[in-house]
Amino acid sequence: MASAATDETRKLWDMIRHIRVCMMTTIEEDGSLRSRPMAGIQDEFAGELWFFTSATSHKTLEIAGHDQINLSYADPRDQSYVSVSGKADLVTDRTLIAEKWTEPVRVWSPKGPDDPDLALLRVAVDRAEYWDSPSATMTYLYGYAKARLTGEASRPGENAKIDLG
Repeated sequence: MASAATDETRKLWDMIRHIRVCMMTTIEEDGSLRSRPMAGIQDEFAGELWFFTSATSHKTLEIAGHDQINLSYADPRDQSYVSVSGKADLVTDRTLIAEKWTEPVRVWSPKGPDDPDLALLRVAVDRAEYWDSPSATMTYLYGYAKARLTGEASRPGENAKIDLG
């Protein structure tokens, strides 16, 4: 069973590792959903996803009230899509912030890793679902022909749910 979980985790990471920006959805105080783009900061995946943020941002207040979030990744060029849900928490450990710091983050945090407002968001992934479809024109044409001739939808590619929690 551990092997299957490892294979599933590897598949998930392979699909999202090159998608540098995802949409993070949080729950506002009134219960409505709010999404914003977030850039991932890691080079490997072991059940957690990491992001830099401002400790005083609106999203951190939302997460303090409702820690369940969703991350949506899309790569239309490769026809791969991933939805990740998990629990988020704010990490203010200065040593960890310094370890994860890279210079491109300075665009959003000009004061650097010593900025007292700079924090990390850790997302402990509970579940994920992915859709991985071939993007070739021939696959599309095959699906169209099948639909026209048989009245049945073509279902190329893979769709799976992963439970990591």
